[in-house]
Amino acid sequence: MDNASLLRELVHYGTLAASSHNTQCWRFQVGEQSITILPDLSRRCPVVDPDDHHLYVSLGCAAENILQTAKAHGLAGQVTFEGAEAGSVHLTFAPCEPETNALAEAIPHRQCSRTEYNGQPLTPEELDLLTAASTGDGVRVVMLTSPAELALVEAFVVRGNTAQLKNSAFVKELISWIRFNQAEAELKGDGLHSAASGNPSLPRWLGRLILPLVLKPKPENEKCVRQLRSSAGVAVFVSEPSDPAHWVEVGRCYERLALQATALGIRHAFLNQPVEEAALRPEFAEALKLGAGRPDLVVRFGRGPEMPRSPRRPVEAVLV
Repeated sequence: MDNASLLRELVHYGTLAASSHNTQCWRFQVGEQSITILPDLSRRCPVVDPDDHHLYVSLGCAAENILQTAKAHGLAGQVTFEGAEAGSVHLTFAPCEPETNALAEAIPHRQCSRTEYNGQPLTPEELDLLTAASTGDGVRVVMLTSPAELALVEAFVVRGNTAQLKNSAFVKELISWIRFNQAEAELKGDGLHSAASGNPSLPRWLGRLILPLVLKPKPENEKCVRQLRSSAGVAVFVSEPSDPAHWVEVGRCYERLALQATALGIRHAFLNQPVEEAALRPEFAEALKLGAGRPDLVVRFGRGPEMPRSPRRPVEAVLV
């Protein structure tokens, strides 16, 4: 494979990363020995993500996929964050010995499994591997597995979820990113495929009519509680300081956790309500005794079924 083809292949693996609402809020600029990941501000979610925190986390997720894949192809990558506002992630590459690794192999199989798990605990060895994968520069992970810790998270998830679903602007934004059937998901190539959450396929006109009527705090809270109580634990990512460069680092750390979990046959999904509600976030941090750090992501994990996959846009659609 020539260099240009290899870098294009790396971009493909970058597009398989996680992103908020599966917005795929990135663009890729390929150089001779580099890839720059730019934020696609047209894909912002200003209600759920008003400070673009999740957007920059998403760029970090894409960067980590590229770096892991590059190692397997004999390229060592270096990462720099450039620019304060609308900053970009710049990856440069140098030859190295090819390194086959489980994280790179897991990339095509990683998914957020928004369903109930089997409730069984992980082994101490598995928890250690997930913790080691999740640590980065200015980023740490707090693993919560005890009943008392999970009950605390549950209370904040319910409070955050209730606040979000009572916000008509949040519900409108969420619905705009839902793809109600397979044909719509394939046509758009982005968004939240309803089947990935175990919901039935519907024509868009019917889904838009029904969903606001059923997307109410009580049933959604009950679903979140069932999912959380079926999980083996929760990982809370914390950054200090909290700025776009460190949010990118959070994305890299999360993606490594997701890939390590996938390699171990462990499922995971976000329960970010306590960190998305700005008024609730400091209280959540205080309850967890996180100190000055910002709680960035809340990720539940456990063993459960594979779910249908969310779509991805082709490489041609994301190249600059």
